[in-house]
Amino acid sequence: MKNFRHQHQRPKKNTLVIGRQAVIEAMQTGKQLERIYLQSTVHGEVIDTIKQLAEQTLTPINKVPVEKLNGFNISNHEGCVAQIAKVQYQNLQDVISFVVDKGETPLFLVLDGITDIRNIGGIARSAFCMGVHAIIIPDKGVGALNEDAVLTSAGALEQIPVCRVGSLMKAVDELHLNGIKVFASEMKATQKLAELNLQEPCAIVMGGEEHGVYPALLKICDERFRIPMTGDFDSLNVSVATGIILYETVRQRG
Repeated sequence: MKNFRHQHQRPKKNTLVIGRQAVIEAMQTGKQLERIYLQSTVHGEVIDTIKQLAEQTLTPINKVPVEKLNGFNISNHEGCVAQIAKVQYQNLQDVISFVVDKGETPLFLVLDGITDIRNIGGIARSAFCMGVHAIIIPDKGVGALNEDAVLTSAGALEQIPVCRVGSLMKAVDELHLNGIKVFASEMKATQKLAELNLQEPCAIVMGGEEHGVYPALLKICDERFRIPMTGDFDSLNVSVATGIILYETVRQRG
């Protein structure tokens, strides 16, 4: 029997940007990077420049031991390696405007604190099949949308727009300014999924399985809801829960 257990593979060399100056040039020329791996002991003006550009381009930085960088099986990395983005990130307002101009009812998915790339891949697959216009993720605290994530999404992550934002709070504000309501999935909510009006322009916020949606983010959402369950169990897998919610949206929208 084949072993289908998920395994993380070493990134291919042609997906890496190696060395400090190369990483700087990549960001300055507009190349989208998934994240930067920076040796935890390096410092100096060039490192400060990398950090500043990463902040401007919403590129996450992971501070790692040198062993992590050596594990990429590359030489002359100078304590800095970046991975080229497999997903091409888009501007949130641009996507909203595009959807509205087409005369469609906006439907967005916001992922808060979901780190398992298998869940992200499964969510993207359901989102693409159910007509979600874009997935919104933060630049930090989310699983890398790398080759493994694209694989688990069956390629959906390369088809559906993904918006990487510096703050989910600001993203919700932007959605509100465009007349889009924001609904948060929460286990303890009193309102049931089927009681929501999902026919109106809306965004669904899904939190990580361990901590759920960030409390401050919950406060600025328009409504909270739960998926009713008959079994006495802790919760649904977040990918499965997202699929259920999106199916209800499609059902309501006909």
